[in-house]
Amino acid sequence: MAHEPQQRPLASYLRASFVAQLFNVAVADFLREPLVEERRILGDVACVEALDAMSEEDLFGRIERADAIMLYHFVTLGEAVISRLERCRLIVRCGVGVDNVDREAAARRGIPVANVPDYGAEEVADSAIGMLLSLARGINFFNSRMRLDGSRWTYETGRPLVRLRGRKLGIVGLGRIGIATALRGKSLGMQVLFYDPYLPDGVDKALGVTRVESLEELFSQSHAVSLHCPATPETEGLVGSRLLGLMHPGSYLVNTARGAVVDAGAVLTALESGHLAGAALDVLTIEPPLEEDPLLVAWRDPTHAAHDRLILNPHSAFYCEEGLLEMRTKGSENCRRALRGERIRNVVNGVAVSALAPPAA
Repeated sequence: MAHEPQQRPLASYLRASFVAQLFNVAVADFLREPLVEERRILGDVACVEALDAMSEEDLFGRIERADAIMLYHFVTLGEAVISRLERCRLIVRCGVGVDNVDREAAARRGIPVANVPDYGAEEVADSAIGMLLSLARGINFFNSRMRLDGSRWTYETGRPLVRLRGRKLGIVGLGRIGIATALRGKSLGMQVLFYDPYLPDGVDKALGVTRVESLEELFSQSHAVSLHCPATPETEGLVGSRLLGLMHPGSYLVNTARGAVVDAGAVLTALESGHLAGAALDVLTIEPPLEEDPLLVAWRDPTHAAHDRLILNPHSAFYCEEGLLEMRTKGSENCRRALRGERIRNVVNGVAVSALAPPAA
């Protein structure tokens, strides 16, 4: 009897270790050890491993036996990888956008793809409005210009700036983040317009915003445009020289959606000509960008208009500590549901998970 208190924890540990071998969950990218939150949620049903991949090729030979995959935004899961999966029951994109998962290939294999659509709406909307304020109030411009030449300590270097209240803010894509941005714009006294052909009628009335019927109408009326649409074949290169040319001279563009939505070269040209008074891009088509990218070269050049009037962020609009924890938690919880044969949430490719028995020991 004296030894019994010591034996019970050991037996419990052995049982937990045995159960943990039943499933394997692969965290494909972005996160490294220690995976404390993931193991807290999944540790009694699965082994969790961080693969720390930076390309799809990094996954070959390492992910085939995964029962569930947690994916962030450093790598793509294409058909080449998905076709090699032997027993995967869920791919969960720990974020909103799912453009880096071949959803059709997964559907053909009967693998559900899910996302985490609600982890960081506040942060992205805050970033979009923060970028707009930094541009429209000259905050970024003055800071950049004074660093170069403090002798011109005057507001006149940034003229003309105009009042935001009463101006029109155009939103492309009125989903969760678009709505959060629209509400923040309204709080600044801006008139909010939006274009979203997939949104049911009536949402505009509930929010007190104005629907327009075309992108041309939106860009021609707006003093500032903020992008909140997903990356799809329909939206690739959506914003280029034609739409930017419709904007009022001295307007602003903000992109916290996906880099592929915007033609960065057209933005650069519009800044050079002065047609755009400023632009803020949290996302680029290639991340991290190449050192010879003309946008980066101009942004770093003190003699170029982009140096003072372009804000670049490293795909960071989503980030805060609370939001990062939330995406990890919700992604892990969805993996747990899939592995236990429960209904999974936020499936984006039309595949439902069925009740699945654990694999034989």
